[in-house]
Amino acid sequence: MAGGSSADVERLVDHLFRHEFGRILAILTRAFGPEHLDLAEDVAQEALMKALEVWPYRGVPENPTAWLAQVAKNRAINVLNHVRLIKRKSQNIADALGPDRDADQAAESIDASGAMDDVARLMFVACHPALSAESRVALTLKTVAGLSVEEIASALLAQPTAVAQRLVRAKKQIAELALSFEVPAPAELPTRLGSVLEVLYLLFNEGYAAHGGDNLVRGELCEEAIRLGTLISRIPECDQPRVHALLALMLLAAARLDARMAAGGELLLLQQQDRSLWNRERIVAGMAHLEKSMHGDALTAYHLEAGIAACHATASSYEDTDWAQIRELYDQLLVINPSPVVALNHAVAVFQCDGPAAALRMLEAVREHPALQRYYLLWAILGKLSAAAGDDARAAAYYREALRCPCSAPERRFLESTLAALPGSSS
Repeated sequence: MAGGSSADVERLVDHLFRHEFGRILAILTRAFGPEHLDLAEDVAQEALMKALEVWPYRGVPENPTAWLAQVAKNRAINVLNHVRLIKRKSQNIADALGPDRDADQAAESIDASGAMDDVARLMFVACHPALSAESRVALTLKTVAGLSVEEIASALLAQPTAVAQRLVRAKKQIAELALSFEVPAPAELPTRLGSVLEVLYLLFNEGYAAHGGDNLVRGELCEEAIRLGTLISRIPECDQPRVHALLALMLLAAARLDARMAAGGELLLLQQQDRSLWNRERIVAGMAHLEKSMHGDALTAYHLEAGIAACHATASSYEDTDWAQIRELYDQLLVINPSPVVALNHAVAVFQCDGPAAALRMLEAVREHPALQRYYLLWAILGKLSAAAGDDARAAAYYREALRCPCSAPERRFLESTLAALPGSSS
């Protein structure tokens, strides 16, 4: 046991809450079953509070995570026995753990090395395809990342009451589904793994380009998506090309995060970014995962998006970007995922290769799509293309339309400054 002041212990417990809560919750979920997620969360938080009381006087245990998990387990057993919800199961758990021992001694019985595998299993529970996409993201942030309801609401730009309702509904569904705490069987794995990857993709995208609020980037969401994706990739059954493709995409995109905003908070477009700020280690790691993703015959949207990200990440300058290759990759991506957003990005590649008139013709097919009417990038891209074609009046109209759409504060400032710079925009 290591000693420590109350302030030191408080800092340690805060660190454990931020970085180990998911592991502790995963250990508890393995022991008590996914149907008791609420109980697992409660006792995990109680164990952290217990640490604040005990560690300043008795010292910090050699394995703090294991200590917390054991204290939480013992508390859960007491609760289950008290209310007699699952008497037989709780007795079996109690027998397996032995009597209610001193937590310092019992900590050694926790296999902390396997906790990370448990976190990955917990993700399969939180990301069950029967849940809505919004519920899967919220539940993953709550159970695996350990965020509070208020933090999730801030990250997802939702009301705390709405997030809380999503979590309640999701946990109720999980209990009704009676899910096992295991990597899904081979017959289920493709669908279940696809659902996990979808959540990671949504989580990363929300961090990379927030849909509103004061910040363009929420780096902590990107980091969490990469961390969880790495965990999933280390499960033998999940060591698949599409997993590595998504990891490649996230790493290559995240490499540019530090260069996306100027010191004053202004949004910087790709051609304006200082490429010396790009994270070379992440680019190397992303390219390594991209290489792994090429094993086998599978070609997913993640492969193609990672390939596009690789074209940007490996170009020495904006002018040296291989736009022809990017356009070809978007051609293929449109076949796999013919969404209006992909079509919008495809038009940007066409603009770089064939000019604004060709890109504007392509956008005629999607500009009236209902899903894009409140998407500021549609109007911003139409504005950019119109300005490049020499039609400043139409460009200004498009930028004004973009400003009527939801976007983050840095994006709004960018749109306003771009509009102001157009000749005659004040009229």
